[in-house]
Amino acid sequence: MKIAMIGSGYVGLVSGACFADFGHQVICVDKDESKIARLNDNIMPIYEPGLDNLVKTNVDAGRLSFSTDLAASVKGCDAVFIAVGTPSRRGDGHADLSYVYAASEELAGAIDPKTVIVTKSTVPVGTGDEVERIIKEANPSLEFAVVSNPEFLREGAAIGDFKRPDRIVVGSEEDWAKDVMHAIYRPLFLNESPILFTSRRSSELIKYAANAFLATKITFINEMADLCEKLGANVQDVSRGIGLDGRIGAKFLHAGPGYGGSCFPKDTLALLKTAQDNESPVRIVSAVVEANDLRKRAMGRKVIAAMGGDARGKKVALLGLTFKPNTDDMRDAPSIAIVQTLLDAGAHIAAHDPEGMEEAAKIMPEVEMVNSAYDAVADADAVAIVTEWDAYRALDLQKLRSVMKGKALIDMRNIYNQAQAEEAGFSYSSIGR
Repeated sequence: MKIAMIGSGYVGLVSGACFADFGHQVICVDKDESKIARLNDNIMPIYEPGLDNLVKTNVDAGRLSFSTDLAASVKGCDAVFIAVGTPSRRGDGHADLSYVYAASEELAGAIDPKTVIVTKSTVPVGTGDEVERIIKEANPSLEFAVVSNPEFLREGAAIGDFKRPDRIVVGSEEDWAKDVMHAIYRPLFLNESPILFTSRRSSELIKYAANAFLATKITFINEMADLCEKLGANVQDVSRGIGLDGRIGAKFLHAGPGYGGSCFPKDTLALLKTAQDNESPVRIVSAVVEANDLRKRAMGRKVIAAMGGDARGKKVALLGLTFKPNTDDMRDAPSIAIVQTLLDAGAHIAAHDPEGMEEAAKIMPEVEMVNSAYDAVADADAVAIVTEWDAYRALDLQKLRSVMKGKALIDMRNIYNQAQAEEAGFSYSSIGR
């Protein structure tokens, strides 16, 4: 099959490279000339483990290419995937669909008959209808189909998620378009990955509902962690105890500083807006969004409390800035609110992150970025582990303590235990224990 991927960001690039690895002919299109130039030099615009090797392998094999010319790229394609950004719109939290609609207008005059247009971007319910309307209005005689095919990729594990998915969701109103999608995903179907064909609107809602539910699980266990601290219970035991119930499951029950990233914050807000517009409020999701926002600032106050309630003039070391390990993504990372809380309290902050410091420096210029965890904690009054990078799981705690001024260790990911931290001389705080 011949496929064009409109948008060469996180979703488009990973999806395009994986489709090419299945044997399809794929061209990734982007208006950003510098990004395409870098991709042609095998320089990735994002950090994702294994992506550079996957891209190079398929470029060398002639199955994957990059272009800024949309019209030329979509000629002769069986399917064109729209994988452009849909950030939260300023003011109301709704998804900004301007890039999706702009791509649709451009495609109307460029695609061949019987092309399947696939929305891979995360879009609110009804977006496929609007994409179809835009193309029909611009080219009334064109035979085409618009399909919804949401992505379920975890940053840091995206290639594995694409090649070994829990499910493939395809929303289509046309049988012939379903056949095209079936052929595209045939390698996964043969490996018994479940493929769910639904209506287009159901498919669009599945993506938002899934992310909102996962965000709810995270927020629920974080609130249980707060209760554990009041009651003298251990949230890790509580998580295991409820997670062993097959109806609940163990995933996304790890207490921490709150969720962030490119999906959960944006998608929960968009779902809230869609529900409000249709006079069907989703009150649980509303409470989740509010609780998560409050939690991030509360983590900053937790650090201040560990220093005796006063951060003015004190140095705090933060280990980990990205919203999760194995990515350089800083979007809505808990560290942003934590940093702001500490700065408001008069603290000086030094930070280290294995991959995220370049992005972090753009949004937190007051923070001193350093080259190692040990450099970050030098002369610090407190150190907080914010992101559970593997590099922080086996730190020499005695060495860490020896270069610090203070002794407060705030472990927001529960990767150490109290006994080993106290043995190294720390005053140790964790989450829900």
